Amino acid sequence: MPHFEDFYADKLRGALGVADADAVLDLRETSREGAAAAIQDMLERSRFGDAKTVAIRLSPPPQGGGETLFQPIGKALLEAKKRGWIERLQTLPAQDGLGFYVALSGKPAGA
Repeated sequence: MPHFEDFYADKLRGALGVADADAVLDLRETSREGAAAAIQDMLERSRFGDAKTVAIRLSPPPQGGGETLFQPIGKALLEAKKRGWIERLQTLPAQDGLGFYVALSGKPAGA
């Protein structure tokens, strides 16, 4: 965005990242099964707590290419968004690496 300072351009793009999150879930050295369990645990716990934001960090693809946790974790997060457990879901900005920024809905009002 050539007509905006970087700070304002990032705000317009919605570049919320690790520094903006209430918590960070670092899955960079975690197996696929461990990462799936950690995401499920985070989502289950969030249903009974206050709303908060979480930056989920994932490992980049290995040198020369390969599979990452981005797709399976992304699918789980999209499913949770459809259920109303997540209010906002976006990828992390490039400077934070591979991952997601998630705003968890928390415990429903009156529950």
